[in-house]
Order: sequence, then structure tokens, then C-alpha cells
Amino acid sequence: MVSLWGLTDRGLVRRNNQDACAYAAKEGEYAWAVVCDGMGGAAAGDLASAMAVSRFQNHMVCLEEPEEYQEEGQLLVQAAEAANRAVYLKASANRAYAGMGTTLVGALLRENTLWVVNVGDSRAYHITKEAIQRITRDHSVVEDLVQKGEITLEEARHHPQKNLITRALGTTRQVKVDLFQRNVKEGDAILLCSDGLVNEVTDGDIWKETLAGGTPEEICRRLLDRTLAEGAPDNVTIVLFQL
Repeated sequence: MVSLWGLTDRGLVRRNNQDACAYAAKEGEYAWAVVCDGMGGAAAGDLASAMAVSRFQNHMVCLEEPEEYQEEGQLLVQAAEAANRAVYLKASANRAYAGMGTTLVGALLRENTLWVVNVGDSRAYHITKEAIQRITRDHSVVEDLVQKGEITLEEARHHPQKNLITRALGTTRQVKVDLFQRNVKEGDAILLCSDGLVNEVTDGDIWKETLAGGTPEEICRRLLDRTLAEGAPDNVTIVLFQL
């Protein structure tokens, strides 16, 4: 049985919340979630993330239609691509929304297999009793610098260009979506989040709070509280699966 819960919060500095999320589960069959972090100005960022989440969510109804069955990884990629088209067409049709976009990280769990898609720098983590592992790779300037060995992970957390992403939904007609698959087991947890969490709370802190126990809601709220205690300069969104 999978427990699933999520939250999104404006934080302590931003005037509005440009993050959005959705999640659902059907006992014994599947659980899925999506987190988006919008960009492009207040109204445009709000709209981009909300549209992407809505279109992604609409695509996931295929899980309820056996005659429309698609391989799980393909389903997630197509959901992200549908979200990209929706945001891109809206931005192209209205000058007020020109240049808007959003990150996206989505996950689908069926039995002991997890599929994850991402575009941008919102993240997915696999948490076990032994360790926390980031599943996704940020599409960002600082991640590229880390991969090249030019800066460390700790330097990346405080880098002045840490918010510059190199790939987003809605900014081009077509988008490249990264897909990941891994096996999970009972007792593991999967966490999706926007960068508002990981910019203020370390991976080690996320691991410790998850292992400290409680329901997904309790763990998400403790992580939010830690982010708020650090000043929460950005919006914060967290979704947690407990297996």
C-alpha cells in the first residue's frame, strides 16, 4: 500500500505562488504525482505551472482506461509533452504571456517499479534507510558546471546563477523530456520537489526528516517548516510517496 501527500506554499518573500502540484493513487494499482515551478513574471508563471499540471493530470486518466493502455514511461513522457504544447500555444497566442514556461517533474509508481520524467530543475529523490539518491538531473547552468567539475555541489547551492535553467516546458514547440526508471521496495520513499526546498534544505536533511517517521503529510510539513526557518525566499512544493 502506498501513502501519498503533498503541499505547496508561497514562502516568506514572494508575493504569489508560481508552483503547482497534483497527485493521485488507486490502491493496489498505481500512484502518480507532478510538480511544476512556473517562470515568466507573476501572472505568466502562475498560469504556466497551473496549465502544465492540469494538462499532465488530464493525460493520466489513461490509467483508468485499459483499452487506452500505454507503457508507463511512454505515458509520462507524452503527458509532459502535452503539457509543453499547452503552455507553448498559450504563450504564442498572447503577448502578455510571451516567454512563460515551467519546470516539471512527474512520477508514476506501479507495484515495485517507478518511472520519473523531468524538464528543468525540479527534482525527484529515492529515499531508503541507507541513503538518499537524486533520480533526476537538473537542466541548469550550475548543474552543467558541477558535471564539468568546475564547482562542487555545495558551491552550486550558493552559486549566483543557481536559478538559471537551460530547459523548460512551454518555451519551444517541442521539448526533450528525460525519463528514468528504477526498482523500489517496501519501506522506501519517493520525494518530488521544486527548487524552493533544495535551495534551503540539504539532501541530508531531507533524508533525516523522512527517516524520522510519520505520515507523508507530517514529513512534508516538517520539511516546509525547516525551509521557512531558513527564510523561504522562494515558493516551496513537496510531494512524498511512502511505500
